[in-house]
Amino acid sequence: MPGEEETAWASAAELARRIRTRELSPVEVMSSTIARIERRNPSLNAFVFLDFDQAMKRARAAESAVMAGAELGPLHGVPAAMKDLFDFKPGWPSTFGGIRALRHQVIDAYCPFAERMERAGAILVGKTNAPIMGLRGIADNYLFGPTRNPFDLTRNPGGSSGGSAAAVADGLVPIAEGTDAGGSIRIPAAWCNVYGYRASYGRVPFTGRPNAFASLTPFLFEGTLTRTILDAAIGLHVMAGPDPRDPFSLTETPDFTAAVSRPIKGWRVAYTPDFGVFPIEPAVAKSVADAVRGFTEAGATVETVTFDLKRTQHELSDAWNRLMMPLNISGLDGLKAGGIDLMRDHPEDLPPEYRHWIEIGYHLSAMDVWNDQIIRTEVYDAIESQLQKFDLLVSPTLACMPVKNSDDGNTLGPSQINGEEVDPLIGWCPTYLTNFSGHPSASIPAGLSGELPVGMHIIARRERDVDLLAASAAFERVRPWSDAYRICAERQLPRYPESPAVRT
Repeated sequence: MPGEEETAWASAAELARRIRTRELSPVEVMSSTIARIERRNPSLNAFVFLDFDQAMKRARAAESAVMAGAELGPLHGVPAAMKDLFDFKPGWPSTFGGIRALRHQVIDAYCPFAERMERAGAILVGKTNAPIMGLRGIADNYLFGPTRNPFDLTRNPGGSSGGSAAAVADGLVPIAEGTDAGGSIRIPAAWCNVYGYRASYGRVPFTGRPNAFASLTPFLFEGTLTRTILDAAIGLHVMAGPDPRDPFSLTETPDFTAAVSRPIKGWRVAYTPDFGVFPIEPAVAKSVADAVRGFTEAGATVETVTFDLKRTQHELSDAWNRLMMPLNISGLDGLKAGGIDLMRDHPEDLPPEYRHWIEIGYHLSAMDVWNDQIIRTEVYDAIESQLQKFDLLVSPTLACMPVKNSDDGNTLGPSQINGEEVDPLIGWCPTYLTNFSGHPSASIPAGLSGELPVGMHIIARRERDVDLLAASAAFERVRPWSDAYRICAERQLPRYPESPAVRT
């Protein structure tokens, strides 16, 4: 049987290849995965639900398929994780980000990620931690508590897909689900030194009901967190493609894996250190200013550009919060129709910041929504005007370094950066700008400041996912980041109280 370390840091692509060639068995890989999760997850609180019995059953079936010479999917036998937010798999709990009143809720349906990953042969081992209703860039809640950053256990990994990012960074699984309405894939990628990929709007189907158009305001996405660009390309290959339930799903599916070998010589890259409005911590600014030179090393030219956003960063983050309210209120109303009135009967299960925005949402007028869409249009125009002249737009992923975890289940981002007030929910996350615009974007590791990760944000033209992957892979070749995982591998493993809903 292979050693735990041998499989822990292998990529999804490598594991799938070695399983396909019978160098590894899916049962061996899953046994090592389970052992590692049991040993390391208690210190991280990345997984909040585990189903090892089903995972081993699927691993044995995957091994039988290999031995029988059956046709194998691109992720056959590879362990993976999904997120505990609005992400479903029959028989598994769905707490909508750690809401205590929903600790026993089970929704017997598949989200596209679970459906398509299992179809590709991946084996889901459990669900990862997220904040309540996903309305913040942090992974913490009242039911499960905070996820801890594998680079520094006193700090948060970011969110809302923080449990997934921490699990990937710590070698628990090579690929995990992220969902993204304001940066929830890219925020934790930046703080955990992993690659967070969020495709063009429509590339990955969104099949929400009863409103098939709910993913429009702002644009909502499913994506992946991985340690390599190739794994992200494979994940996109698995998840992309039309779905008749999604009126906006794109019908064209390019060869995403081929894109990772394309050169970017001669490409033009626009670099904005702050979009003209965001205060950026010096440690972040310094790391990204150095990292952007990696594109020059890969053969591109980089030019610093001036951004012309017509609003302050506070106006922009307030618009994002307001645009999120119809979706959140509809979720609360759906639960109420099912007999759970969170605002009336369980208000203590919802953070005060969340309740604040819900109350604002109940009083929004049609013209309030209209005017926020005008703000959103201004952001789209500003990004698009740069991408008419350049192949890529690059910036810091976040405005700050990872924050310390609170002990009350309600960790927040910073309320001030460089002396300037920011919204602690999302105001330190320029990532939400592309949830206004729909352009494909990703956070790639930009290096370490001390021993903490910094992320660089890469934005490509609309529907040009192949360009985003090509540029990311070119950067990975000249500025590899795998050595940084030694910090995670060598960390101490203190034990914390077991998460209240984990079961195996």
